Amino acid sequence: MATHVETPGPTGVTDDDARRPAEPADAARFDVAAMTDVLDGRWAEVRRHVREQLPLEAGLLEAADDLPRAEYRDRVRDVLVELAGTGQTGLGFPTDHGGGGDVGASIAAFETLGMGDLSLMVKAGVQFGLFGGAVLQLGTRAHHEAYLRDIVAGRLLGCFAMTETGHGSNVQQIGTTATYDPATDELVVHTPEPSATKDYIGNAAAHGTMAAVFAQLVVDGEEHGVHAVLVPIRVDGHPAPGVTITDDGPKLGLNGVDNGRLAFDHVRVPRANLLDRFAQITEDGRYTSALANPNRRFFTMLGTLVQGRVSVGGAGLSAAKVALTVAVRYGDRRRQFSTGGKDGDAEQVLLDYGMHQRRLLPRLARTYALTCAQGVLVERLHEVASVRAEAGEVDDHAQRELESRAAGTKALATWLATDVIQECREACGGAGYLAENRFAALKADTDVFTTFEGDNHVLLQLVAKGLLTDYASSFEDLDQLGLVRMVAGMAVETVVEKTGAHALLERVRDLLPGGDDWSSEARIGDPEYHLAMYRFREEHTVSSVARRLKRGIDRGEKAGDVFSRVQAHVIAAARAHMERLVLEAFVDTVRAQPRGPVRDALALLCDLHALSGIEADRAWFLEHGRLTVARSKAVTREVDALCARVRPLAVDLVDAFAVPEEMLRARALLG
Repeated sequence: MATHVETPGPTGVTDDDARRPAEPADAARFDVAAMTDVLDGRWAEVRRHVREQLPLEAGLLEAADDLPRAEYRDRVRDVLVELAGTGQTGLGFPTDHGGGGDVGASIAAFETLGMGDLSLMVKAGVQFGLFGGAVLQLGTRAHHEAYLRDIVAGRLLGCFAMTETGHGSNVQQIGTTATYDPATDELVVHTPEPSATKDYIGNAAAHGTMAAVFAQLVVDGEEHGVHAVLVPIRVDGHPAPGVTITDDGPKLGLNGVDNGRLAFDHVRVPRANLLDRFAQITEDGRYTSALANPNRRFFTMLGTLVQGRVSVGGAGLSAAKVALTVAVRYGDRRRQFSTGGKDGDAEQVLLDYGMHQRRLLPRLARTYALTCAQGVLVERLHEVASVRAEAGEVDDHAQRELESRAAGTKALATWLATDVIQECREACGGAGYLAENRFAALKADTDVFTTFEGDNHVLLQLVAKGLLTDYASSFEDLDQLGLVRMVAGMAVETVVEKTGAHALLERVRDLLPGGDDWSSEARIGDPEYHLAMYRFREEHTVSSVARRLKRGIDRGEKAGDVFSRVQAHVIAAARAHMERLVLEAFVDTVRAQPRGPVRDALALLCDLHALSGIEADRAWFLEHGRLTVARSKAVTREVDALCARVRPLAVDLVDAFAVPEEMLRARALLG
């Protein structure tokens, strides 16, 4: 049997202070405000300010239930313009155009808006994140000077017109065209067929006056791929000449956002309306770009808009925090059935039942975990944006890593929101079904989060693509079939080596006692054990995907058929990768805290999150020899025990989310 050796963890910490005792004492009550500061992170002051402003929009929550759709939309627009006047929606824009010059602060503000009316939050995202972001990131100085100040102030309301009736995730194949006419020095924007109609476009049906339209650019008869063009869509409140606007009508949720369809009949705009940061049409009518490869140009353009995915994931977490706050508080006060003990007929509160703890507390722990991961992501985005602002360009590796992490975190966070809100609604019984208790709006308004800013399964394919290529320079040149061919042309050992799997077993033996028996002999509460399990799963699934791809190609099968057959394994590898990143972020957060009640509470939640994840996927770990039957049962017992230990802290843990009382509504549940 191998001797346990102290080995650096993910943060490089090796001293005893980095490890919790083998049998930690039950966590004591902690300072809720101090826990809120941990969750709020670097931009805590911004989040506090937004939370203080949220009660001013409380009337929107009632308006969503009571007002006709058109009036509710107008109320949302009016509050949006008021919000713009506070400056908090413009924090990410340059200071010389009326913004705050702080991208991280802008994400923090947007995430916190997710605790309030979600139609307002999404409309703000369309206006400032998507439309404003397109002008800022894809435009040049002339566009910034002409439009940004009005966008930031809410005077120019706009749309982000990318998605079409016939094309969503596959943006490269959209049908709208923008053809340069040298005779008039104009771009002619056209919808050639019904499937090329811009669809589901926020701000289009009622309020938008301009759209950033993504179209196939044609210059001198040659197609140059997707570019963005600014197109006026309304003049004096009416559709602009050649523009057809229709209303998408009622939706499952978010009915305060005026989604609509846009079609263009040879609409002419000046050549200067091309957002030309990455490609230009010269005065003599020539197309030019510093990025000669069209695929690289396309992915570079889309990469600058990654902020939207980061924002949506954070907003989903905020909605989950609202739901958990209501459900945990309700579970702590609602009584049901007699205990049958010395108290006679006294009824027991719901949260004292083991099953109720099982339903809510692992989800509470996972929400904390993803909050930590989201904090890491926002820091990375802020760093990349700062470098871009100062140097104009960003290292390809840093950009691709950011895009991958943003895609994966968004997927996990929005799936969590959907799961948490549903479970919390059920945990509140019939009362949770009443609209006044807010679950109806939370469910309806967040349901689309799993598909906008990228369908989650498509986003996880992007994550897997980065894993398989190890963020190689050829990343931007590969579509799915190209990825398969590339992997097939490599020795599988090379792919494995790039992912780090080549050192897997040696690393595992170093980390934990027991050599090959580490998975059964390591202490079940050791965070290094949890990390080793998550790393093993990730590295095994990535190398397995590479082998499956190569095996299919070696048999002479078509690349597309091979990829389709292994797609489920691709998604599994991406999820395993993201789960490892989330756990590492949580462990690092715990280790960064000084010893005391806050750290102890976080440590309990971290253990609960890690072991709940192992338990949920124990079939995989059993199949791959990382769990014995006895060990699997021990994990379940430990999850039960951790739920019982977290239970006394549960109300304080949700109070640390600091959701304003006015945003909870829930009068029928909480009194």
